[in-house]
Amino acid sequence: MLNNVTSIASSLRQHLPFSTNKDHDIAPYYRNHVAAITGAGSGMGRELAIHLAQMGCHVALSDINPEQLAQTKELLVGYDVKVTMTVLDVSDNKAVQAWADDVMSDHGKVNFIFNNAGVALYSTVEGSSIDELEWVMDINFWGVVYGTKAFLPLIKNSVKGSESTESGKDSKARQFNEHGHIINISSLFGLTAQPSQSAYNSSKFAVRGFTESLRQELNIQRCGVSATCIHPGGIKTNIANSARGNDSISDLGMRGGSKAISSFNKFLKFDASEAAWIILQAAATNQPRCLIGNDAKIIDAVQRVFPSSYSKILNDVNKLSRKLKGKKPARTGAHKSA
Repeated sequence: MLNNVTSIASSLRQHLPFSTNKDHDIAPYYRNHVAAITGAGSGMGRELAIHLAQMGCHVALSDINPEQLAQTKELLVGYDVKVTMTVLDVSDNKAVQAWADDVMSDHGKVNFIFNNAGVALYSTVEGSSIDELEWVMDINFWGVVYGTKAFLPLIKNSVKGSESTESGKDSKARQFNEHGHIINISSLFGLTAQPSQSAYNSSKFAVRGFTESLRQELNIQRCGVSATCIHPGGIKTNIANSARGNDSISDLGMRGGSKAISSFNKFLKFDASEAAWIILQAAATNQPRCLIGNDAKIIDAVQRVFPSSYSKILNDVNKLSRKLKGKKPARTGAHKSA
């Protein structure tokens, strides 16, 4: 009973504003291991690579942008780790599988896959084309599936090879000298739906379901490998600048084009380096779900309390916030003498 209460309390703790596990030393969890990262050319992917290298974890970097990928690799010069890089389109299943095989060939093992690459689309359901929807799903969802499928057996084999001879025949007592983990990036929008984000919502909700099911399977297998689903709020990355969209959102009273991207960027406030550190903490402490940013924590809490009406409540809060911001403070002039 006490263990259950402790588990529930620990789960609820991440909903508290500014709650982190920064005091926990996670370096031993990653040191002398090998991590593969998609979307490593910028944003959270780049910051994950930097933190991992600082902790002595070897990294296999991939990104669709060769220039940004090379910049990330350059930032890792001087760390005593092996760094490899591959220009990769995560929506290409065969390419992802080939990359996974190369990682094994280059590093001799692999312990972690961070399925981080992602894109965004702003459009109404009616205004989006099938090609646009497929573009988002191919990268955000299928990219995660391809990465998981390609690396999971390799990670399991790498961890299995480190099994302690003292484990015995009882599977419940199996012990491993290395760690294995799959980290899939969903989103705040994998917890709640938003107008103009149907494609993005669909991809991120799918990542959540896929990862939560995977984690349950791995727990049953007791293979030394686990999975964590990450739900970032507004993180300072390049995702807004690379987003696609159309003017159909004007039907919703929203601005399109460069104004839409500008509005999107204003939502991205949380530091990418801090977000990457929280992700690494979540994996090292084997959290099933990780919320990043107070926006994600608050909105998730609202959705849990009001599962059917959260959209109206959040909309009312946004309207009130805009109304309060619009009110200018009264001017205080000097008192006139009589």
